[in-house]
This record gives sequence, structure tokens and C-alpha cells, in this order.
Amino acid sequence: MTPIELLKFMLPDFLVNHFEVVSSTNSEEILHLYFEEHAKPPEEFSDLQLVSKGFQDEITIQDFPLRGKFVYLHIKRRRWTNKNTGEIVKRDWNLVAKGTRMTQEFAAFLKEINR
Repeated sequence: MTPIELLKFMLPDFLVNHFEVVSSTNSEEILHLYFEEHAKPPEEFSDLQLVSKGFQDEITIQDFPLRGKFVYLHIKRRRWTNKNTGEIVKRDWNLVAKGTRMTQEFAAFLKEINR
């Protein structure tokens, strides 16, 4: 099993596939993981000439606890500029379950155990 495959057991697939872990902080009760989106342009805009122009505001999502610690994912998504039009382009990530600050998988898990 590769390190990437192992990470997919602990983190949402979209993070492992499209983001890089850039730092982390760890205390007795809380683990913070910081991610930045890879500098690869979105596939849905492959016909455009895009240039990475920094990041959108960071979002923070609560994820499944690990080893008794609260886990917070800090995610910075890229924004791209279309070289021809100057238009700002960004991926349409559906990262957060509606009305929560948790990942969709964690929200679905909590919903299921409350039944």
C-alpha cells in the first residue's frame, strides 16, 4: 500500500487527489491540517489558457476525529486567470455539506447515527 492509498483511508479522496499538505499543527486534543490546491489547471477548462493567480480565502472544515482528536482541515483553493479574457476561473468544489462546517462524509455519518 502506498502512502497516497493510506491517506485515502483517513482523508476525503478529493483532498488526496487535488491538494497538497503544506503544514500541520498537533496538540493533545486537536489536529489541524493545512492544504493548498495543486497548481494544475482544472480539467473542465482544458481548452483555455489559464495562469494560477494565487488562492481564494481559506476555508476550515471539521472532519472525522482521528485517534480521539478533533480534526480541522484548512483548505486554500486556487483561482486562475484566463490569459485571453482576463476572466477569473475557479473549480466548483462541493466541499462542505449544506448548513454545516463538516465534510459531507462526516455529516452523513452523524445523520445516520442519529436515526
